[in-house]
Amino acid sequence: MDPLSDVITVMRAGEPRSARVRWHAPWGQRFMTVPGSAGFQVVLQGSCWLVPREGEPVPLNTGDVLFLPHGSGHGLADSPGSVLAEPACDPRDGARFEERHAAPAVGLDRGDDPAATVTLCGAYQLDRGRTHPLLDSLPEIVHLPARVGHRPELRAAVDLLGAEIGRERPGADALIPALLDTLLLYILRAWFDERAESGAGWPAALADPAVTSALSAVHREPARPWTVETLGAVAGLSRAAFARRFTALTGQPPLSYLTWWRMTTAARLLRESDAPLSAVAARVGYRSEFAFATAFKREFGVAPGRHRRLTDARAAGR
Repeated sequence: MDPLSDVITVMRAGEPRSARVRWHAPWGQRFMTVPGSAGFQVVLQGSCWLVPREGEPVPLNTGDVLFLPHGSGHGLADSPGSVLAEPACDPRDGARFEERHAAPAVGLDRGDDPAATVTLCGAYQLDRGRTHPLLDSLPEIVHLPARVGHRPELRAAVDLLGAEIGRERPGADALIPALLDTLLLYILRAWFDERAESGAGWPAALADPAVTSALSAVHREPARPWTVETLGAVAGLSRAAFARRFTALTGQPPLSYLTWWRMTTAARLLRESDAPLSAVAARVGYRSEFAFATAFKREFGVAPGRHRRLTDARAAGR
């Protein structure tokens, strides 16, 4: 595993939601702020305007992609001056689009008006307490304009997802979440690739071979008794040089990140499996269940057994 992949596999809670929507001018829609989520908007046909909470409206054209990593409220409209209707579109809940749909994807693509604007919107529910620092470093809105011949893999993911939603074909319930994961990964990869040359933060960390080698080792083998020296050896750097580079690019020392990742992995195992606490402890590098419980309580404020019971209770209440 690598950090970018783990943003998807570990941080997400519940199924992603998406919808294909056809807009007929004049139109304007406000989308609510949804804490603990990440959302996206893709213009599949036509053009429109992004109306952010702050700042000037931004023109969007066919193929443009918006990513909202912090669930920020925003608006879309056919023109900057259009009145925005109050929030009525929450991709976390398909019933808000159409009562008869309960599947992860919802289609509202009715009619054949060539002048209509068609958008693809979606949202991921994230584990609010364990959002990866990679996501925390992103701005409120990531705008990836469409450019001919640029990022063909992202365009392909958009086309596949746009073609699948609303068709109600066999296998859609398995295919669409996988395509949403693919789209999100390509969005993140495109954003970080474009900013890798900045020399700072997570874009630079993911582009740095030494730091990436160490991160991949931690994610692949969290139970291994890592030290700064052994991680530095993986990175091909001295202990001091590695510690300086890792801290400068990721914003935290290597062993702090290691502990954070171990506890994040433990919380996922407690949530998704019925493995005994001793097995969970071993999976994240603790020989003693007591030592694991102490570290876990320091991180989460509750013992791992109670954390599992609380998680199960919340899941049962949904």
